Amino acid sequence: MELDGRIALVTGGGSGIGRATVHRLAAEGMAVCVVDRDPVAAGVVADAVGGIAVVADVGVASEVDTAFAECAARLGGPDLAVANAGIAIGVADLADLADADYRRILGPNVDGVVFTARAAIRAMRARGGGVIVATASLAGLMAFAPDPVYALTKHAVVGLVRSIAPGLADDGIAVHAVCPGLTDTAILGPEIREALDAAGFPLMDPAQIAEAVVTAAQAPAEATGSCWVCQPGRPATPYGFRRVPGPRVEGAVGQVPDLSERTDPAGP
Repeated sequence: MELDGRIALVTGGGSGIGRATVHRLAAEGMAVCVVDRDPVAAGVVADAVGGIAVVADVGVASEVDTAFAECAARLGGPDLAVANAGIAIGVADLADLADADYRRILGPNVDGVVFTARAAIRAMRARGGGVIVATASLAGLMAFAPDPVYALTKHAVVGLVRSIAPGLADDGIAVHAVCPGLTDTAILGPEIREALDAAGFPLMDPAQIAEAVVTAAQAPAEATGSCWVCQPGRPATPYGFRRVPGPRVEGAVGQVPDLSERTDPAGP
């Protein structure tokens, strides 16, 4: 996608990776709709880039749909939708997980991505195409013992992106996930930040993840379904998923058939 002159919608755009993404997309010449549940934060970021602010809780389907409708009415589009809003809860022992915390993380991290992608698909089909980028995490590609429910939600994002991408290709809609490692945002609690500082572990600037969003948005159409790994000192790289071994039939070993009827661009 050529970004200059196009319209983007970014959820969780009031802070962290979302804020950095808004600024990066605006620098590419995009008009940006900043969606956040915090009206002050959304307004500050939108004013800084000459965009618009829309207040919405992405865990509520009707509010997401309203945000897309307002974006379309005031800016047009969107041509690029970034499903970025998310939280962590920092519960390492599942036995300590409170029902309220479980439901609280599912709202933005899973429901919000589904609702944002659904609204984007409806809008982009009407416009003849577009790009959807969801913020996942390395915790969506590997185990993450400090917050297993967070890992659960990010695995869900990766699975959704890879599963819907093939069916949207004929509509001219590409779908990607960005999978950051540890990034310098408020989602890191003070204890984790202190431990990382003590260990000398490098944290990425949110601007690096914003750059990965641009990389995904401008990737070739055949790269749809890619999950872009972001690590300190490395460019965003599509993760290489291996094919799952198939059933053993009459002494032969096969592979699970590719039901998408296409080659997985992120596979070997």
